[in-house]
Amino acid sequence: QVQLVESGGGLVQAGGSLRLSCASSEVIYRISAMSWYRQAPGKQRELVATITSAGSTNYADSVKGRFTISRGNAKNVGYLQMNSLKPEDTAVYYCNILQSWPRSDYWGQGTQVTVSS
Repeated sequence: QVQLVESGGGLVQAGGSLRLSCASSEVIYRISAMSWYRQAPGKQRELVATITSAGSTNYADSVKGRFTISRGNAKNVGYLQMNSLKPEDTAVYYCNILQSWPRSDYWGQGTQVTVSS
């Protein structure tokens, strides 16, 4: 069973940066897309950024120009570079992998990001 582990979260002041990493317990083949989601207290989980197997990226409007998603290799499946962080970015951030075959959907346990004002 594939397990994803996020790391790199923490406490940072507004305007600061963090780099989140997503690692897998085993190499995942045929990844169709990797995404980062976040969930703030009392709110629904929202999509932050996606990168497809073709390298296309998509970002939530709230993070465009500040966050950058990228793919890794082997078990380091991907990253989220977060710059110019704002207090409203405070949330638990989750890594998600969609595998095309066999069709699978993997989630990590999340990493807390807290941005102080």
